[in-house]
Amino acid sequence: MKKFFYLLLVTFSYGISYSQIHEIGLFAGGSNFIGDVGATTYIAPNKAALGIIYKWNKSPRHAYRFSYTQSMLESNDSKSKEGSRIQRGYSFTNTIKELSAGLEFNFFDFNLHETKTKVTPYVFSGINYFFHDELYVDNIGDTYKENTGNSIAIPMIVGIKSNLSRRFIIGLEVGARYTFTDNIDGSNPDTTTLQQNRFGNINNKDWYVFSGLTLTYTFGEKPCYCAY
Repeated sequence: MKKFFYLLLVTFSYGISYSQIHEIGLFAGGSNFIGDVGATTYIAPNKAALGIIYKWNKSPRHAYRFSYTQSMLESNDSKSKEGSRIQRGYSFTNTIKELSAGLEFNFFDFNLHETKTKVTPYVFSGINYFFHDELYVDNIGDTYKENTGNSIAIPMIVGIKSNLSRRFIIGLEVGARYTFTDNIDGSNPDTTTLQQNRFGNINNKDWYVFSGLTLTYTFGEKPCYCAY
């Protein structure tokens, strides 16, 4: 009986190993911030964003996706359309280093068996863990770094992708991150002695957006996408 279960496990593992295909590649685009400083335009990249992506395709409709993305966020009240922000005149820069894991879902079958051109919209969500600087604004409006912090964010990405060749896939995507912090811009410092420097809506969390292109290379055995 033990030999039977061992044989079954080996057979199942063999089937799984030959029923998947991998992608690895790059993300290149831009970033913008939405919070208590600067403009509130949803898609307005003003700094470069770069990252690496890995995908493990489990079917023509879904894949597990992991990534690392880094960018500098920059925002300035002078770019806002709100008169009160323009008059206030605050600004900041902050570096984001993001690790992401989640599920990518294709609206149409993206069967990697087929060599013909395929196009599909897709969505992605999961969980992000990112590093950033904890900032604060002094009494004359200058922004300073207090220490290094980290937080969690929920990514919400929409995109469209197509195969350029048998091995390369290109995508265009926009992804908003809802964060669990309100201090990427220095508006809500945690330190007790700095809480008098809070400003803006301290009940709303910060957002940041990455927009750009992905280019991935596929490798591994072509999947059969069948039940074992």
